[in-house]
Amino acid sequence: MIEGRPPYGAAPRRIPGRTAHGADRIGRVRVMQIAAVLFVLSALFTGLADNIALFVIFRIVGGLGVGFTSAIGPAYISEISPSSRRGFLTGFQQMAIALGIVASLVVNDSYLLGSGSAATVFWGGLETWRWMLMTTAVPGAVMLALTFALPESPRYLVMKGRRDEASKVLAEVVADAHPGRTIDQIASTLQGETQPKVSDLKGDVFGLKGVVWVGIGVALFQQVSGANVIMFYDSSLWKAVGFSESASMTIAVVRALLATAVTVLGMLIIDKVGRRAMLKVGSLIMAALLVVVAVCFSQSTMTADGGINLPGAWAVIMIIGAYGFFLTYCATWGVAMWVVIGEIFPNRIRAVSVALATAANWVGNFLVSTTFPPLRDSLGLTWTFALYAVMAVLGYWFIAKKLPETNGVELEDMKADI
Repeated sequence: MIEGRPPYGAAPRRIPGRTAHGADRIGRVRVMQIAAVLFVLSALFTGLADNIALFVIFRIVGGLGVGFTSAIGPAYISEISPSSRRGFLTGFQQMAIALGIVASLVVNDSYLLGSGSAATVFWGGLETWRWMLMTTAVPGAVMLALTFALPESPRYLVMKGRRDEASKVLAEVVADAHPGRTIDQIASTLQGETQPKVSDLKGDVFGLKGVVWVGIGVALFQQVSGANVIMFYDSSLWKAVGFSESASMTIAVVRALLATAVTVLGMLIIDKVGRRAMLKVGSLIMAALLVVVAVCFSQSTMTADGGINLPGAWAVIMIIGAYGFFLTYCATWGVAMWVVIGEIFPNRIRAVSVALATAANWVGNFLVSTTFPPLRDSLGLTWTFALYAVMAVLGYWFIAKKLPETNGVELEDMKADI
């Protein structure tokens, strides 16, 4: 908690004409409502699209919804959670993603079992793949309905001068025994203005505040160790080493279920072991297992049809190594990254900083997923996975040198210069 800071007795003044992140202008809950509407529109119009242009447009609309929720989710959860349980509660976002992947696999497989193939005409004269897309409107609609029951972030309410509402949320939702004192502490971090702006991120470290670069670094290192290669390409990898298509799909379902289980494990321990320890240990285990995978692929030979043959037990060792790496990622970096970027930034710049870090995370996701095929074809799988191992080691170094421990630290005590 903050000590020795003078309370603000009046509502922060409003500065007209300042631009800010949307969540700072209209609120965290309103942004989630907009995202839910975008999900529903995307699902319906991509499923019913009669030309590729319309399909692409509404896929982009859905992508905007994903961007909104992935950016505002960690910030909202961290701002609405007590510090002692912030890591566990923020981890729910990653668990929801894992459960969503499982649900999509189950629903899509059930459609395929009912129709026979994605291209087969199913209900209402529409192909199965259209129903796969349109069904995603259901969770979007449920999300929209549930957001109307969500309390607004007390940090946002104080920013807007709505102190009575903030006090009610802190007392009833966060179970804060001293909401008035907390409100004074929140207000003292807002520097008297209600409209944060992008220029607030400016600092002495390559033009940005040190904490912003730390958040961006954590977000990037979560991706560049190659975890999404396992998620995006696992079926093709297993087919390449001799597994049938149906067996490869079964492996993908098992992977999703195990990812959910270890994500819950990560949520349960993050507030006990801390963010730094979880990320450092995760990096080292991931690097070691990536080396195992690389060594396995060094024993492979090419088949006549362009596939890969791993002799003896090497195929089994490769799968154990690859899945061990991915599950370690899910239990550590998959959980802790979202917790860190949701809580490490000071109140005034949290929403826009989380958005920037999330954008960096998606850029990293895009780079890894699009560069894997050319790296595989040019360097080979051995050196590609060795490169990911190097990235995991660099991630360890970054966490050890740059990331402060935020476990148990009040949001009002987060520093801009670290």
